[in-house]
Amino acid sequence: MDQMIPGGADPSAADGTSALVTETTMQTFGKDVVEASMSRPVLVDFWADWCGPCKQLMPALEAAVKAANGAIGLAKVNADQNQELCGQLRIQSLPTVMAFWQGQPVDAFQGAVPPSQLKAFVDKQVALAGGAGTGSDPVTAALEQADELLASGEHMQAAQIYQQILGHAPGHGGALVGMAEAALKLDEVDQTREIMAMLDDEAREDPKLKERISRLEINMDLLKQAESAGDIAPLLAAIEADPLDYQARYDLSLAHQASGDMDAAAESLLAIIMRDREWNEDAARQQLLKLFEAAGHTDPFTLKYRRRLSSVLFS
Repeated sequence: MDQMIPGGADPSAADGTSALVTETTMQTFGKDVVEASMSRPVLVDFWADWCGPCKQLMPALEAAVKAANGAIGLAKVNADQNQELCGQLRIQSLPTVMAFWQGQPVDAFQGAVPPSQLKAFVDKQVALAGGAGTGSDPVTAALEQADELLASGEHMQAAQIYQQILGHAPGHGGALVGMAEAALKLDEVDQTREIMAMLDDEAREDPKLKERISRLEINMDLLKQAESAGDIAPLLAAIEADPLDYQARYDLSLAHQASGDMDAAAESLLAIIMRDREWNEDAARQQLLKLFEAAGHTDPFTLKYRRRLSSVLFS
């Protein structure tokens, strides 16, 4: 690991710019962290020589900071040599990483986290600071970062950034849609409904948002349908007694949908289509298309069952 000059420049920074990574102490903390965080976020890594997880975390943390291309800094604090500082900041375990922005601590985590979580934490701080140092529009940079987190399954972290954007830009359509999507992924159905009610006509007509809003609305319709779904066991018994009981098959699809088994829901609908394509004014096919819309056009579920549907319809 490269040795850093306390409070000074990184010897590896050949371009003469200020250090991305520094060693800091009680005496230099004000300059290295508080002052430095006025222009870009700064992570503070509290570590000790005897701490195995600290040694595991530090190189990954340095790499994540350097990969942010100057948008965030890192200050390392030897906890054994700076016990007074650790006491002031209430550091109770090692490693602890605190994020500072505008001179204040804004986030933290403890322990050696995996690289994906580490990257998400770094990206979150950069986004919350409005992409400081990146030269991009702060709201746009934060929105892009939140959308990436949402797509990668980091729903809670994405929601936090969307909320931060809404604090700076109340009623922002993209942030509201993202917040609703995150809430739905977190099974916060009532919150999803409340957020969607806040969308204005401008957001609903935005070409970049219309498909996402439509998908949200379909998902909410499907959830409402699932509320009235019956139990699976008696529906299976009814189908076994009468394989042509299409209403039971349709209700079985809703029951599977309610339990989250979308493959089984699709199979029940295909079973109707294979036997009677026109049953109940094409209800089974229409419902299957709703499942595709809810999942998204490129989702593996949609791709799989679109092929199955085509095979049934054109066989």
